[in-house]
Amino acid sequence: MDPNILIAYVSLLVMAIIPIWIGSHVSLSTKATESMTTKDAWMFPFIGSVVLFGLYLLFKVFHKDYINMLLSGYFLLFGVIAVSSSIRPLVAAIFPFLNNDKKKYHIHIPTFYPLTYLLEEPVDIKFDNADIVSFLISLVIGGWYFTTKNWISNNILGLAFSIQGIALLSLGTYRTGCLLLSGLFIYDVFWVFGTEVMVSVAKSFDAPVKLLFPKDLFAETLQFSMLGLGDIVIPGVFIALLLRFDQVRASSKKGSKRSKSISRSYFLTTYIAYILGLATTVFVMHTFQAAQPALLYLVPFCIGASFLKAVISGETATLLEYSDNEEERDKAKKVDSTEEKKPKGEEKNSKAKPNKAGSKRPKSGQKDQ
Repeated sequence: MDPNILIAYVSLLVMAIIPIWIGSHVSLSTKATESMTTKDAWMFPFIGSVVLFGLYLLFKVFHKDYINMLLSGYFLLFGVIAVSSSIRPLVAAIFPFLNNDKKKYHIHIPTFYPLTYLLEEPVDIKFDNADIVSFLISLVIGGWYFTTKNWISNNILGLAFSIQGIALLSLGTYRTGCLLLSGLFIYDVFWVFGTEVMVSVAKSFDAPVKLLFPKDLFAETLQFSMLGLGDIVIPGVFIALLLRFDQVRASSKKGSKRSKSISRSYFLTTYIAYILGLATTVFVMHTFQAAQPALLYLVPFCIGASFLKAVISGETATLLEYSDNEEERDKAKKVDSTEEKKPKGEEKNSKAKPNKAGSKRPKSGQKDQ
């Protein structure tokens, strides 16, 4: 294998696993803004198919430069916000004097027509000097990408998207996660192997929704290996769910307290499985010199590893019933506790009845005699 190609593959692999690690751990202390339901998981592959095919038709009908200009502006707006949120802890750590509670600012955005279509309720935005510096840095990165479309600036935006997506999105339950990944497994295989749509859109779509690395850094004209953000974020939110499961599992054990030093066995097992799955994708892609649907390999590795870990640990039912929603977990605990109490009561009643009956039998027997 050409060393330059190997460097590109390893670089993409490293760039894929870093945001999963960071985003998963950030999700432990961040409240999810969106939680997926079972219905959402069912519908996601269909909605994704409609959007993908719609983009394919747009690129066929209109010149791709106009489409990319519009989409780049849209993703750039959210990319700047994502970069700002991602680098804010780093900025606060390097410049602690910016993280001053006394110097906080407040902006109140009321709702009025036509903003009512976007904001149903008034929004209060609170920020400090660290947020301002982070936002200014993200604006520079966004301007760099918009003016040059440099692959490094593209990757910075893509990594920020991935971190924030993994940290803020919740699959709700393990069952929902398995359902979503299984649906997208079929989606990815169909659109890559069954049609030219996925590959065509990926090559035409010039926006920070994929990670890039040159196949030869010193070539006059750079050609890139690429990895879509969906192959990072979708398995990433599943792996983050398992890290939160590890946390809840550790805190539920007798005598244990919720802390940073939690057992991460399910997270690490699935995280390693993701690395192996992505490495398998790269190996097959290089061997056959053809585009591969990464979820074809990532989904079996991630679901299989997590479920096998549960089987070995004897926690299959616990994993299948896990929910990120604390209220649902509390309800499940109450149901379990009532079910555990019922047999004991029934056993007491069953023991009491024979004794009474046994005490009466001799009397009845004496009368018969």
